Amino acid sequence: MIYRVLPILFLFLLSFKPTTVKENNDPKLLAANAKASLELKVKNLYSSLNVNAFQMPKMEAFSKALEGYFQLKEQGIIQKDILTIIDFSLSSTKKRLWVIDMATNTVLLQSVVSHGRNSGEEFAMSFSNEANSYKSSLGFYATGETYNGKHGLSLKLDGLEYGINNNARNRAVVMHGADYADESIIKQQGRLGRSQGCPAVPYALHKEIIEMIKDKSCLFIYHPSRNYEKQSKLVS
Repeated sequence: MIYRVLPILFLFLLSFKPTTVKENNDPKLLAANAKASLELKVKNLYSSLNVNAFQMPKMEAFSKALEGYFQLKEQGIIQKDILTIIDFSLSSTKKRLWVIDMATNTVLLQSVVSHGRNSGEEFAMSFSNEANSYKSSLGFYATGETYNGKHGLSLKLDGLEYGINNNARNRAVVMHGADYADESIIKQQGRLGRSQGCPAVPYALHKEIIEMIKDKSCLFIYHPSRNYEKQSKLVS
């Protein structure tokens, strides 16, 4: 009986061929494994996100934001464990800005935020990297230094994606406070007021937000734009 079993056992063991060095170094396999690992990490962070008394960001915006954030952090372009997500797929009547402490996976603050006047009315629909377009620009930014301008304390932004938002400095796209970015405006006109392309926030919160996110933290402006995803090297 044992002589019948041995050939079958031998063939069974042969089916478990060892992984070759070539297979271990297969770029497609490595990329697939890295993507699966990132997706699992993002899902775990999203499910355990401490929102305090705030609302959850949408999973898609959160996922795209983390995809770029981890790359920029690894490259040293982003130095702080702070991630700001602005979700321009949402109505300007909604609180569509989140500041997240990535070290503790905690939402620190949520606020309304304005988009550019030529990007749309209640919803931002059109985006540009061009000067004088008065449109918002999507993608990843590194927060820069603060200064006092016509809107009071303001925060300079460096667009990190060529052809998408790299003209932010030249366009003077900054974060600042604005009367038209106050929630009371929504009650008057059915939507938030609009900027010349800057992510403007309420004066009641602008100093707090700016102090939280200044000096090399990550800011991501999201919209489910196919054009953006085709151009961006930071999201898949």
